[in-house]
Amino acid sequence: MTTVNRDGADSVEMLELAEGMYRDVADELQLAMENLRAGDLAEAKTARAAMRDLRAAMQLVLEERTRVDKLRQDAIGAVDGRRLDFAAARSEIGRRLACLRDAGAG
Repeated sequence: MTTVNRDGADSVEMLELAEGMYRDVADELQLAMENLRAGDLAEAKTARAAMRDLRAAMQLVLEERTRVDKLRQDAIGAVDGRRLDFAAARSEIGRRLACLRDAGAG
């Protein structure tokens, strides 16, 4: 199940987009680091910018992953990380109703 978040974008698609951005920035950072090692000091500014972008992309990935996990838990009816047992709940409700009927009849 996919759910639309408040921005109107599909959460799973947002997660995939964020992961793609993360990979792109990581590649850019790796290239800048290789150029720095080769002695190209002009790449230092690019490397800093790539690291900042990488941090932002990683934060976005983590936030979207959290949203997707919550949506999955909501979809299966989980509460506090546990699934709800609707059959047991139905049985308990029936048992309590029977107790009320018995108490009212006497």
